[in-house]
Amino acid sequence: PATPCCWLPAGRPRPAARAQRPAAPGSPSTSSHHAEEWPRPKCASVPLYSPGEPAGSAPPPRAQTAGRPHPVAHPGGLALQAQVRKFGTKLLQLLAEWTETFPRDFQEESAIGHLKDVAGRIAPCDEAYRKRMQQLLQALHQRLAALGQGPEGLVGANKPISYRTKPPAAIHRELLGVCSDPYTLAQQLTHVELERLRHVGPEEFVQAFGNKDRLAGSKPCFGDKTNSLEAYVQWFNRLCYLVATEICMPAKKKQRAQVIEFFIDVARECFNIGNFNSLMAIISGMNTSPVSRLRKTWAKVKTAKFFILEHQVDPTGNFCNYRTALRGAAHCSLTAHSSREKVVIPFFSLLIKDVYFLHEGCTSRLPNGHVNFEKFLELAKQVGEFITWKQVECPFEQDPSITHYLYTAPVFSEDGLYLASYESESPENQTEKERWKSLRSSVLGKT
Repeated sequence: PATPCCWLPAGRPRPAARAQRPAAPGSPSTSSHHAEEWPRPKCASVPLYSPGEPAGSAPPPRAQTAGRPHPVAHPGGLALQAQVRKFGTKLLQLLAEWTETFPRDFQEESAIGHLKDVAGRIAPCDEAYRKRMQQLLQALHQRLAALGQGPEGLVGANKPISYRTKPPAAIHRELLGVCSDPYTLAQQLTHVELERLRHVGPEEFVQAFGNKDRLAGSKPCFGDKTNSLEAYVQWFNRLCYLVATEICMPAKKKQRAQVIEFFIDVARECFNIGNFNSLMAIISGMNTSPVSRLRKTWAKVKTAKFFILEHQVDPTGNFCNYRTALRGAAHCSLTAHSSREKVVIPFFSLLIKDVYFLHEGCTSRLPNGHVNFEKFLELAKQVGEFITWKQVECPFEQDPSITHYLYTAPVFSEDGLYLASYESESPENQTEKERWKSLRSSVLGKT
């Protein structure tokens, strides 16, 4: 008998010769061409044809379906659906972690469109997938809305003011009049730090540097995606100038010495809490030239505690002492049972420096073209610690009057600080005298 090959669909390999199928009564001859019928697996959640189609009707041609091809009764499409069902849970977990950790990746409409496209491909396979994707998109929109609000801004407060012989009433209101307890002020500084730190996205560390893979020859890509990071750096600078302003403001050296001792106690409390960023800002403010030159004022200060704090933030050995203290605070945070022991706020400028040198000092691709996983693992380790620290809830209750003063109190510019310092304690050498005369002429309009 002839080989039964006439019923094979086009493109299928010819099997070995075998016995011919018996023809059913009334059926057409096996010599006529007809399509092979494939078994249809059970997949109730994803209909193979549009609703309302009569059973057994042929699927519509793909050209009639706009966008994505209509699923047809073909083993390749069914296999794809089976694969989606197999790894759908893992894919949803990946998308959930991605949108939760890096919500700024989806700020553009195109990114949201890609996410919705993925949702449209996997959601029809299972009702649970559809509900999970709806929850994921809703949570993402809430995160993006929260990022758009941001913390209380520093509008107007970032512009330092010049020194005047009679300071405005807003400046004349000293910090000690608002908060005289060092521990309370350290708590409020911690509250401000965590509030601003929470809005810094981990992706901003890499985006701040702008350079893509050097081997790819890409141009730098600077954008407006690092606003929170830049605002946090501005907050550090503002706190430095605020400390220096508060010290140089009083006319009597006894009052200035009292303010210095107050900030030393605040810095010590910040160190005990784990707020290293405020600690560094306060020490930096007291070490500015306009403050450090006030010899008569410092003579009345008990400096033993100050020297201990200076030792902790000593830059020698790439901030070896600070890094040791930070590791200790991070270890205590991991094993802490109290919310107050979980606070770890790193010296942010040094953290940016570490990430910068890791990012720029190591190539992203090896000479053979492979990805440098060692670099990215170390980068993920540093940024991962930052994510853990910034997610800690502040254990201290906010005092709006204190935080408002920290945000809005005007601060002197650098020239204003020097002039206030010279007015408090007269210049001691010819260089200072010449600068004093120049500042009086330029700032105050006096000769």
